[in-house]
Amino acid sequence: MEVTLRQLRAFAALARTGGFTRAAESLHITQSALSGLIKELESQLGVRLVDRSTRRIQLSEVGREFHPVATRVLRDLDGALDNIDNLKRLRRGIVRVAAPQLMASTLIPEVIAGFRRAHPHIQVHLLDCAVEHAITQAVRGEVDISIGPHREGLSDVAADPLFDLPFMAVFPAGHPLESLKQVGWTDLMRHPLIVLHGQFTDQLAMDLHRLSSTQPVRPSHEVTFMSTALSMVNAGLGVTACLPYAQRLVDLYGLRARPLHAPQIRRKFFIYSRQHTSLPPAAEAFVRYLHEYVEERNWG
Repeated sequence: MEVTLRQLRAFAALARTGGFTRAAESLHITQSALSGLIKELESQLGVRLVDRSTRRIQLSEVGREFHPVATRVLRDLDGALDNIDNLKRLRRGIVRVAAPQLMASTLIPEVIAGFRRAHPHIQVHLLDCAVEHAITQAVRGEVDISIGPHREGLSDVAADPLFDLPFMAVFPAGHPLESLKQVGWTDLMRHPLIVLHGQFTDQLAMDLHRLSSTQPVRPSHEVTFMSTALSMVNAGLGVTACLPYAQRLVDLYGLRARPLHAPQIRRKFFIYSRQHTSLPPAAEAFVRYLHEYVEERNWG
């Protein structure tokens, strides 16, 4: 049995209007085409749905029982199609984003605000977390996308490059580093150094050892979040290094930031999503907007 949607729509229109002429007009088809669809439906079902006479038509007993079923099927289908169309046209939808805590308190809120102005009916849910936890949120499917640094051996996620930025030195106003024409890593590490514990410091030490003869990284303080490091710098407890996307928070604390040289060390960040899983339309639109926003910043 192969009942088609065109047949169901023809039957529903006929039941609603009570006549072939008006039903055909409502569907923008000819009366003969409508009659053919009704006959095809009756043939598929093996029963008569419409009793015809020279003066009028009426639904048969079977037709009266079948009518609410056909109407419900069409209503549910039309509702589902409208829902898909709304998602496609970004008239509704939810985007779930995981980002490291520093990025979640600087870059991402600005992106969300701009995106919501462009797409006011889309909700964006932000999960802020430690750097090392951000990527796993996408692997587990708990968010649509995660933003995080480059990591080796990630087989379960797709990685879309977002930016490649150099480190900058951050220190209080009036600090001795402010008088230097160019700040190098050796200059930075002459002062109490505040860094993130774990892979951040391990990778930084490896990069410095590989690229220069700079002394080993010996932090005075290791913290979980860069916002904590910046607060400690503001309190005069040391200096730190972070990426340019944190400039808003650096400014908020009244700190100074200068590019770090000798050597220049960069960090690549990616937009991560589950491998072989397509993003919802709203998430795709958010990713496009995020790329555009980052390109306009020209952090270099």
